[in-house]
Amino acid sequence: MKQFLIASSQAADVTAMVAECLEQIGPVPGEFNLGFLYASDHLTDRLQTVLDLLAEKVSGLHWVGTVGMGICTGAREIYDQPALTLMLGDFPVNSFRLLSGFQGNLEQAGISGDFSFALVHADPSNSRTVEWLERLAREPGLSFINGGLTSSHGANPQIADGLAGAGVSGVVFDSSVQVITDHTQGCMPIGGKHRITEARKNIAITLDYEPALEVLKRDVGEVLSKDLTRLGGYIFAAIPIQGSDTGDYLVRNLIGIDPEQNLVAVGDLLETRQQLMFCRRDGNSAQEDMKRMLERLRRRVADRTIRGGIYISCLGRGRYQFGENSEELKLIRQQLGNFPLVGYFANGEIYNGRLYGYTGVLSLFL
Repeated sequence: MKQFLIASSQAADVTAMVAECLEQIGPVPGEFNLGFLYASDHLTDRLQTVLDLLAEKVSGLHWVGTVGMGICTGAREIYDQPALTLMLGDFPVNSFRLLSGFQGNLEQAGISGDFSFALVHADPSNSRTVEWLERLAREPGLSFINGGLTSSHGANPQIADGLAGAGVSGVVFDSSVQVITDHTQGCMPIGGKHRITEARKNIAITLDYEPALEVLKRDVGEVLSKDLTRLGGYIFAAIPIQGSDTGDYLVRNLIGIDPEQNLVAVGDLLETRQQLMFCRRDGNSAQEDMKRMLERLRRRVADRTIRGGIYISCLGRGRYQFGENSEELKLIRQQLGNFPLVGYFANGEIYNGRLYGYTGVLSLFL
């Protein structure tokens, strides 16, 4: 099996972009059968044209991908301008199937067989996206699902050969495809776990039988509790994942507080007896956690060759947490070496079938 092929372009129009990418790649070996495509959201309206041009120029390739408000290519992060990146890979015959507009079960989507890993993309504006992800995660045999939600100033298209319809789209792989994966958090807990003792929909009323806002104030400390307007964009809620042996958690936005009634509203439904934490968004902690993730992956890769990788990070990471000069992607190269890598900055990250926030998800093909 060969190392994947990668290309990128920031040319003036999509015709020139596709031509430049294919020139960088050169002749495509016949055994290469799957392409990953990520485009800046500037190309949303021209995405079908990009796919048509690729089909015209290169035969025998299936395509998956989406658009993002920032894209990843090699060790470069590209924002705020038209850009396209491609990565081509060769996979064993019949080792993967494209998933287009999944809404119910894999058999209804025309997919059957021993498929264990999925890379998917989905529309953040569709109210049923989380439901469809949960259904996909319950599919027997599909042990791991990674991916992300499209990020765009406009429409939110996904690619599964053509432009996919509503639902979850991407590709599923069988066990003959070697993949290792991990994730890194961008928000760190600032207090202990609290038990939700009273809640209504997404509103925490009491935690540990105390008013929820009083618990939040105690966790954030005296300085921040005196000026709650400073919490926005810095302090978040976190829902511990039940049964996790690594202390994993899902970060959710704080979307409102009520000082008069001591209520805290978060960006997810809450249930009594569920656990809740608070966490802070911190660049230094995010870098340290990312280094720990990369070290774990480096040990798992051992002496094997990384053929290619997909990195899906949060829009709130990248230049906002790591710096303006592609420092987040440069960390990957520093720790794991120079290998083909593409991806994008998402409006929600999918790791092990769950929807995260402020997270980076790295999938490596060996």
